[in-house]
Amino acid sequence: MKKLTMLLLFGLTLGSQALYAGEKSDSTQSFWDMLRSKLELLTPQKRVTATNATGGVRGAAVASEDVYWKNEATGQTIDADELDAFKKGIKLIEAGEKGQAKTAFADFIKKYPDSSLRKDADQALALSNP
Repeated sequence: MKKLTMLLLFGLTLGSQALYAGEKSDSTQSFWDMLRSKLELLTPQKRVTATNATGGVRGAAVASEDVYWKNEATGQTIDADELDAFKKGIKLIEAGEKGQAKTAFADFIKKYPDSSLRKDADQALALSNP
């Protein structure tokens, strides 16, 4: 009886690993799907030429969540024009026009060399070969 129980547990262990591996391979996404997901998380922001200044009064009662801290980790923002230029290349890929998409990604890299999307643009450029 003990051997039968051990054999049954061993079989279940092997079976569950095979099922887990099957689920894992189904959930993998292509580069383009991951890129679309990443772009949905970005917040477009127009560049503003005006500057803001803030001041405070020592001892004033202010809730800590209302205070702005320089370089505070918040949602990732990107210039709206920069995001539109990158999305243009994605739309061309989706339309099946790889030649034009390659040109769009190359133009994006030239125009925004320090972009946070630079690595993605390089990879998209490599994958958009017709």
